Amino acid sequence: MVTADTHAISLPADGQLFGAGVRRFLRHHPTMVLGMGLLVVMVGIAVYAELRYSTEPMELNPIERLRGPEATHWFGTDMFGRDIYIRTIYGTRISLTVGFTVAILSTAFGLVIGLVSGFNRTMDAVIMRIMDGLMAIPAILLAIAIMTLVRTASVQTVIIAITIPEIPRVVRLVRALVLSLREQPFVEAASAVGAGFLRTMFKHIMPNTLTPLIVQGTYIMASAVIIEAYLSFLGAGTPPDVPSWGNIMAEGRTYVQIHFWIILFPGIFLALTVLGINLMGDGLRDTLDPRIARRM
Repeated sequence: MVTADTHAISLPADGQLFGAGVRRFLRHHPTMVLGMGLLVVMVGIAVYAELRYSTEPMELNPIERLRGPEATHWFGTDMFGRDIYIRTIYGTRISLTVGFTVAILSTAFGLVIGLVSGFNRTMDAVIMRIMDGLMAIPAILLAIAIMTLVRTASVQTVIIAITIPEIPRVVRLVRALVLSLREQPFVEAASAVGAGFLRTMFKHIMPNTLTPLIVQGTYIMASAVIIEAYLSFLGAGTPPDVPSWGNIMAEGRTYVQIHFWIILFPGIFLALTVLGINLMGDGLRDTLDPRIARRM
């Protein structure tokens, strides 16, 4: 009688497979993980500021004016005795709100205009001349001009003033993609079987533009955060009663040689936020671009 030993085949558990997948992702996309980590931290700070410090950023305490970093005031105080720590983390909410909103609005408007421009040769000449005219003006100067014309300082007007200069960047990207895609065989096949203009555009062309748009949206968000800080620093952005990193640093520039902390900590938050967004954008580009993904 012949006996055969049976060896049990052990399969990895779901948790082990998930852990291996996470480790593989961390190993292949370290910049994306770092960028997302920084951005998640900033979003958490913004949510915490909204829940914890709704009115305190504007509280005056002249007795404690221009105090250095200490146990009661982690980032020190400004010339009016306001806590720089509270104002800085509250400013995170303003900067991220402006960045997210500008990225969404400029991407949405730019996508629609770019689709029409790339698919309609008659409209293309008119639209692109307007976009070229807008791009000829530096974004910060165009935003300042819009804020001057509006003459109403608020977060909403800042968002509008930054969105308009960012739209041409998206339009040119989408137009270039559409010009390439409309010559592809699957688009010609859709037109041959009787697909209309809207069906061809939104079912066959638009889905192929989303990957570059997602990456472009991250860079627009980073640019919007910086431009908002520029505008506020120059006095053309958010009003003084709305703490943002730009106007906090603008108020402290007179005291920068003696009381440097007024500018230092908002500047660090601004730099980390922009760094996190850019790293996440680079990671998304490496992940979503099939040519780069194959090399990796």
